[in-house]
Amino acid sequence: MKREKKPPLRRTFGYAFEGILTGIRKERNMQIHTAAMILVVFFGTVLGLSATEWCICLVLFGLVMALELVNTAVEAVVDLVTEERKPLAKIAKDTAAGAVLIAAIMAAVIGCIIFLPKVAAFAEVLWIK
Repeated sequence: MKREKKPPLRRTFGYAFEGILTGIRKERNMQIHTAAMILVVFFGTVLGLSATEWCICLVLFGLVMALELVNTAVEAVVDLVTEERKPLAKIAKDTAAGAVLIAAIMAAVIGCIIFLPKVAAFAEVLWIK
């Protein structure tokens, strides 16, 4: 059996970046996650997040956005396999979406834990002046 030659590493990275960009361009929820990431980066810069807080935010961005891409892939594969409404297809789509939702809710809670004290301190400084 002849082994198929693998594409060069740069090409495989190209496919991965193409997948990320496709997700951002075509998936509304990915656009929402991207907008949230941009806002967190902006406000994190303004409010002066610590290195640890930045690391937490980066891990959460990666987790939520990666899960959203996996959810998109699951939905695409299910749609490719069947156009009929099937209970197992619904379970696959719903549980993949649920994974993203859990991660997004936890990211929002952690974001509040990180940002609310900083926003309160910032507002207090503005209020005193």
